[in-house]
Amino acid sequence: MQIVLLSGGSGNRLWPLSNETRSKQFLKILNGASGKRESMVQRVWSQLGLMNLHPAAVIATGKSQVELLQNQLGYEVELVIEPERRDTFPAIALSVCYLYSVKGVSPRDIAIVLPVDPYVDTHFFRKVQELETLMQETGADIGLIGVSPDHPSSKFGYIVPQSVSRLENGTEYLNVSHFVEKPEEEAAHSLIEHKALWNCGVFAFRLEYVLEHLLERSLPIQYDELLRQYGQVEKTSFDYAVVEQAKNIVALPYQGLWRDLGTWDALTEEIHTPLVGKGTLTDDSVNTHVINELDIPITVIGAPNLIVAASPDGILVSEKNASMRIKEVLQFGDQRPMYEERRWGRYRVLDYIKYPNGHEVLTKRICVLQGKNLSYQYHLLRSEVWTVVSGQGEMILDGAVRMIGKGDVVIISAEAKHSLRAITDIEIIEVQTGSELIEDDIVRLAMDWDEIKISVLN
Repeated sequence: MQIVLLSGGSGNRLWPLSNETRSKQFLKILNGASGKRESMVQRVWSQLGLMNLHPAAVIATGKSQVELLQNQLGYEVELVIEPERRDTFPAIALSVCYLYSVKGVSPRDIAIVLPVDPYVDTHFFRKVQELETLMQETGADIGLIGVSPDHPSSKFGYIVPQSVSRLENGTEYLNVSHFVEKPEEEAAHSLIEHKALWNCGVFAFRLEYVLEHLLERSLPIQYDELLRQYGQVEKTSFDYAVVEQAKNIVALPYQGLWRDLGTWDALTEEIHTPLVGKGTLTDDSVNTHVINELDIPITVIGAPNLIVAASPDGILVSEKNASMRIKEVLQFGDQRPMYEERRWGRYRVLDYIKYPNGHEVLTKRICVLQGKNLSYQYHLLRSEVWTVVSGQGEMILDGAVRMIGKGDVVIISAEAKHSLRAITDIEIIEVQTGSELIEDDIVRLAMDWDEIKISVLN
């Protein structure tokens, strides 16, 4: 059995904490077993570890999420990186080709695809393992896991059974008739009476089943070649392209904790502390949650049933049941993220201004974590001034190696080659000036610190 975790999404429904690069699965606001806060992806990865499933797991993601995944899960996690975002069918197809042509997995082996961020008990992953047995014994095209509903809901898709069967070991499963996508509540009530299940986005299939779909579309099944032709893969969902076309679909019912924490009202049900970050929340602000990533305090007085979320990207104040309307109210355009986590640490945008003559000034607060380093790089469109706020580091600038620490000021002109390794956690105020201040204005020459020093000293 092979496991493919899908990590994507822009996280608009959890704005302003989530953004284009920090989707909901990376928000460290859940209560971990150790007492520390953890993200959804950290929780799921830990659960897979408890089931000894790490060696069988790969994560399919986009380039913008690679550093976050490595920061939160470690560098040993195996990634399949999409060259561009193209929905779930292309992502799963690319992962299947990776398993087949790079890892050498047999086309007859079972792959199980699931989201990277379900909020479930560890017992759920025993059901994932049972799905492999179900596929082997039934010979079905597609296997699913469906959650037994505890109330009629219009938020989920439903798996409608045709009949109920049992394996030789007594495991009950459904032969699937069809699917109903997000019905009205009255229709959902009728579906539940007919033993329909919530579709939780888990798919099982033999690798060859998806490989055949690619060949039918005249697409390659070798990973490297599919990467080159990735833009030609139809931008569509796996449900539509594969699942809904399958003739023989089975599903395992799951009874246990399963929640989609994709909206603020759902997420706050699993946050046991009503105040996260700086602020004050009065006792009569019943069922109100404040999640504050800013350095300034937020005070809420006598205001019940609210979500107040603040980050460098903005501030949200919403009645909890209305928080899902974020997409209706906000226009999510090309606004740059104001906070990002990187493989070396994190940064926060403090200020940005563009003058009438086109000149731009951007101020960041950067933290490089102990032992980490920036890439050896230069910029074409901007110069930078660094002021070290705290910590110590070893810097390379135009071929010279020097130590920098609290109070030091470093001027980096355009096209000057530079890098920094943190001896201790080091914080820097960076002021960028130039004609176009974009993250893409960076030419990376090397990543590893030892490699950087060798290239400079030689």
